[in-house]
Amino acid sequence: MSKLRAIDHKGYKLLHNGAIALAQVEQNGMKVDEKYLMSTLRHLEDDIEEKQIQLKKDEVFKTWKKVFGGRTNLGSRYQLGTILFKHLGYHCPAYTLKTGQPKTDESALETVDLDFVHDFLTVERLKKTKSTYLEGILKYTDNGFLHPSFNLHLAQTYRSSSDSPNFQNMPIRNPVISKLVRQCFVSRFPNGQICEADYGGIEVKAAAWYHKDPTMLKYIEDDSKDMHRDMAQECYLLPLHEMTKEIRYCGKNKFVFPEFYGDFYIHCAKSLWDAIGQMNLKTKSGVSLKKWLRSKGIKKLGSCNPKMPARPGTFAYHIKKVEDRFWNDRFYVYKKWKDEWWKAYRKTGRFNLLTGFEIEGFYKRNEVINYPVQGVAFHCLLWALIRLQKLLKKYKMKSCIIGQIHDSIVSDILENERDDYIEIINNVMINDLKKHWKFIITPMEIEIEISPVGTSWFEKEKIIV
Repeated sequence: MSKLRAIDHKGYKLLHNGAIALAQVEQNGMKVDEKYLMSTLRHLEDDIEEKQIQLKKDEVFKTWKKVFGGRTNLGSRYQLGTILFKHLGYHCPAYTLKTGQPKTDESALETVDLDFVHDFLTVERLKKTKSTYLEGILKYTDNGFLHPSFNLHLAQTYRSSSDSPNFQNMPIRNPVISKLVRQCFVSRFPNGQICEADYGGIEVKAAAWYHKDPTMLKYIEDDSKDMHRDMAQECYLLPLHEMTKEIRYCGKNKFVFPEFYGDFYIHCAKSLWDAIGQMNLKTKSGVSLKKWLRSKGIKKLGSCNPKMPARPGTFAYHIKKVEDRFWNDRFYVYKKWKDEWWKAYRKTGRFNLLTGFEIEGFYKRNEVINYPVQGVAFHCLLWALIRLQKLLKKYKMKSCIIGQIHDSIVSDILENERDDYIEIINNVMINDLKKHWKFIITPMEIEIEISPVGTSWFEKEKIIV
């Protein structure tokens, strides 16, 4: 049983005022383009049916039908895995621990370079878009508005959560799916715009407020330094002039963040290696990353079994060395803090957040290290949202907050209030926040994206403040 207690008045006020502010956000709601929503649902149903008909004409499905006969289920990933890995002889990238059966999640299936599999995954994504997202929006839309709930008492990470429907889970990474869903949301004003203000890299900064690692602080304070770029270079043995945006993305999301959140080299190595094929990664000059790595003496991934040591010359062994330098050389102060923080928790069974809360209960090591970071990062956003809500009311502005997604605030703003809104939100999220909490020792920055008048949330564009 876990417990969260406010240990000072600021902590209590934050949750109390936060609950009130989020209730007002829920009341504001977000305008839904119902005509677009209904049209998209109809077209999506037809598209899914057409794509399924095409799948059934493929030779892979004919094999599928021969093996499973009347039990054939085109939506069964288990059956697809059986056909691919047992009957057609494709390499299985991983097996489940409990049953020993081939894994058939999206990341596993994406390793199979087969048109049938690509089309199958497309259909699955479209089916989820229809049932989970679009039909979920339709279900909860009332008089043209969606009023999702935002909760402060459910997420164990001490961030917020959302339901009815989950607004914080609206897809963004897949551009096709993101467009289908986010185009549902438009401004309530004839000359309105959807605005999203996002804290840049706040969880990395929040961690630094605890551990104060000098190398990390230099990365945060110096705009010429780029931790994700540097680690991508080291992971793929690339010089700076061969780096690309896609490779940097992999360094960030498949090594840096997993390492920060407690993962280790075996999973990182496999994820980085698989990404080369899944994302068709190439150097700036157009050389495949696997060909590039071969020129550096690395020809295969190697064993990703934690019970077996990684062998020299493999990618797994290389990433093991990168990980060792990452924690014992580059961020050794951060590592020391993690060890000491965990040791202190094991003695007392509790730990404190910088924002005035004590957390007590049974937690794993990764949870003990990550929750205070995630909690404080969200509390910064919550404090900013509360203050912004009060100022919009004080200045009698019609622009209003309509949603919140962990690190970002989503608003519906009037075009003629746009400049004032941008000035207010900049001051609140950067200047006022730092004045309120003195533990913030790093620069703060936000990224603001605004949709053109007459368009949807999906069409938002980054603006330079």
